[in-house]
Amino acid sequence: MIAYHLRLALESLRRTPGLTLLMLCAIAVGISTCIVTLTVYEATSSDPIRWKSDQLYAVTIDSWDPNEAANPKRPNLPPTQLAYKDAKYLLTSDIPTRKAAMFRTQDVISGGGAADAQPVPITTRVTGADFFPMFDVPFLFGTGWSAQLDKGAEPVIVISRELNEKLFGGANSVGRTVRWNNRDFRINGVLNTWFPLPKFYDLNRGAFDALEDAYVPFGWAEALGRFPNGGRVACWRNDPIGSFQQFVQSDCVWLQMWVQLNDAASRGRMQAYLDAYWADQHQSGRFGRPMNNRLTNVRQWLVDQEVVDNDNRMLVGVAFAFLAICLLNTVGMLLAKFLKSAPGVGIRRALGATRGQIFWQYLTEAALLAAAGAALGLVLGALGLQGVHALYASGSIGPGGYQELTHVRWGSVLWALMLALVATLGAGFYPAWRLARLPPASYLKSEQ
Repeated sequence: MIAYHLRLALESLRRTPGLTLLMLCAIAVGISTCIVTLTVYEATSSDPIRWKSDQLYAVTIDSWDPNEAANPKRPNLPPTQLAYKDAKYLLTSDIPTRKAAMFRTQDVISGGGAADAQPVPITTRVTGADFFPMFDVPFLFGTGWSAQLDKGAEPVIVISRELNEKLFGGANSVGRTVRWNNRDFRINGVLNTWFPLPKFYDLNRGAFDALEDAYVPFGWAEALGRFPNGGRVACWRNDPIGSFQQFVQSDCVWLQMWVQLNDAASRGRMQAYLDAYWADQHQSGRFGRPMNNRLTNVRQWLVDQEVVDNDNRMLVGVAFAFLAICLLNTVGMLLAKFLKSAPGVGIRRALGATRGQIFWQYLTEAALLAAAGAALGLVLGALGLQGVHALYASGSIGPGGYQELTHVRWGSVLWALMLALVATLGAGFYPAWRLARLPPASYLKSEQ
C-alpha cells in the first residue's frame, strides 16, 4: 500500500511541475533561512563547556577609579581583567582545584622540517599549566607542562594543530625545537581541534575571536620584559610608566583569571579569600571603590558580558515567522491542488476507497514534498552559510573570527530534517483531511 501511495504521489507531482517546484522552493527557502539563523544563534548562545561551566569562575575585583566605573554602561560590574600584582597574589591560593592567569601576545615562530623556513607571525597565550585540564583542552600529541614550570621562564611550548600542520606537516612534533621570539623552545604538546564558542575565557577581542597558535608558561609574563601587545590594557591612573617593572606594579588591568571550584564550600572559601585580600589592599590605600569582588561562572559571565543580545533572538523569531509564511503559502497551494483532483477522488470513493486511504495518499504526497524540501533546504542552507563565512573571512562584515560561527553543524542538519518533516506534514495535513472529508456525490454528478 505504501508503494502504491508513493507511485500515485509521484504521478500527481509530475502532472503539475510548475506548482511542485514553487512549493519546493517555498519550503526550502524557509528551512534554509532557519538553518542559517539557528546555526549562528546556537553558536552565540550555547554554553561552550556546559559539562563543567558551573565549576569554572572568572575572578574579578573592582580596582578601578573611585570616581568612575570601569564601564559606564554597566557600572555595577568590576573590570573584566586584573592587575598583574593582584593576579600573582591570587595564584598563591590553594583553594581552587585549578587556577590560571593569562594574557595574549603577538609573536613570531620558526622551525619545522625546512632548513630555510621563514618566521611565521602567530598569537600566543601566556598562561598556567592548569589552563589545559581546567578547560578540557584536547591533545593530539603530548600534553601540557607541569605546574612547577610556571614558576620560571621555562622554554616549553604547546602549539595548535593548525600551526603543527604548517611547521611539521601534521607529524608528531613533540620533543622538536622551534624558535619562538628568537628563543629555542621544546614542543611539549600539540592540541587537537578545539574551538569553544563563544571564546568565554577571553572576550577582549570579541566572543568569537580565533584561538591562539601557541601556549607558553606564565613565568614568561615577566621574563619577556615587554608590554603586552596582543590583548587589551586598561589604566585609570596617570602615573608615569617608563619601564616594564613599573608597568607590572601599576594598577593597569590586562590579565584574565579563571579558577575551578568544584563545590559550594570551596566557592565560599575563595570568595572570603578575595574579600580579605580586598580589605587588606583597601586599608593600604588601594581599591577606593565599594567592595565588588566576584566569582562568575561561565553562563553568568556570558550574560554579564552581553555576548548574546536581543538582536540574535529577534533574528531567530523573524526566521521562524518567514518559515510560517512559506508554509501558509504551501498550505494554500496544496489545498488548491488537492481540491482540483476532487472529481477523481469522488470516483475512487464510489469504487470503494475509504476516507483513510484518500487521506494517506495525499499525506504521502505532502511527505514527498517534505523530503525534497529538506534536501533542497539543506543545500541552500549550506550555500548560505558558506556565503556568510566568506564575507566574515574577507572582513567585509564583522571582525575576524566570526566565520567560525558559520560552519555547518549536525545539530542544524537535524533541525532542518525535523522542520521539514513536521512543518510540511503539518502543512499537508489539513488539505489531505479536507479532501478526504468531501462528499463524493456532487463530483460524481458533475462527471456524468
